[in-house]
Amino acid sequence: MDDQYPIYIVDDDAQIRTSLGVLLDVNRLPCRGFQSGDAFLAALAELEPGCILLDIRMPGSDGLAVLSELHERQYRWPVIVMTGHAEVAMAVTAMKLGAIEFLEKPFRETDLLDALSRAATALREVQEDEASRGEALTLVRSLTPRELQMLQALLNGSSNKQIADELGISIRTVEMHRASVMRKLDAKSLADAVLLAATAGMRRVAVDGRS
Repeated sequence: MDDQYPIYIVDDDAQIRTSLGVLLDVNRLPCRGFQSGDAFLAALAELEPGCILLDIRMPGSDGLAVLSELHERQYRWPVIVMTGHAEVAMAVTAMKLGAIEFLEKPFRETDLLDALSRAATALREVQEDEASRGEALTLVRSLTPRELQMLQALLNGSSNKQIADELGISIRTVEMHRASVMRKLDAKSLADAVLLAATAGMRRVAVDGRS
C-alpha cells in the first residue's frame, strides 16, 4: 500500500496482537497494539489518524462499545472488525456504528491486506474532506455578521428582493453585501458560494414558511 497510516491493533489476545504485528511489519506497515478497548480509548486523543483493527469480544469495553465511543467523539477513522464468533446481527450492528469491514478469525493475509488497503483509501478521503471543510470554515468565519446573514439567505434560495424585505434594507445594499460575500469567499458563482457554505456545515433553514 502506498499510504503509510498507522494501524492500531485492539485485541485482548497477546498472541494475535503479536502475529498481526509481525505480518504488518513484514509488509512494512506501521502498527501499534492495545490489549483492550479501554486502553485504546484512553490513548485515542494522542494518536495520529490511522486504521483500526478491532476485536469484538474483549473484557471491559468490547468492540461495539469502542465503535460507539468513536462515533460519539466524531472520529471517522476506518475500522476493520475482527471476531472469532461470526454473528450476522453483530456484523450489522458494527457496520451501523461505522465499521467498513468484518473479518472472521482466522482470516487470510490477502483478505486483511485488501481490507487495510480499502481502509487507507477511506482515511485519505476523510482527511481530504476534513481539509476542505476546514478551508471553507476559515473563509466563512472571515465574513461580518451581516455578510453571514447574506450567505444564509443565499443558501436558503432567497432572491435579492426577499433578502431586502427580510433584513429591512434596500436591494442596492443587498447587492453590495452579496458582492462582498462572493469576493471574500473567492466564489465565481452563486453555486460556488452555496457549495462552500454547505461544506462549512451551513444548512438551509425555514424562513417565513419557506424550506
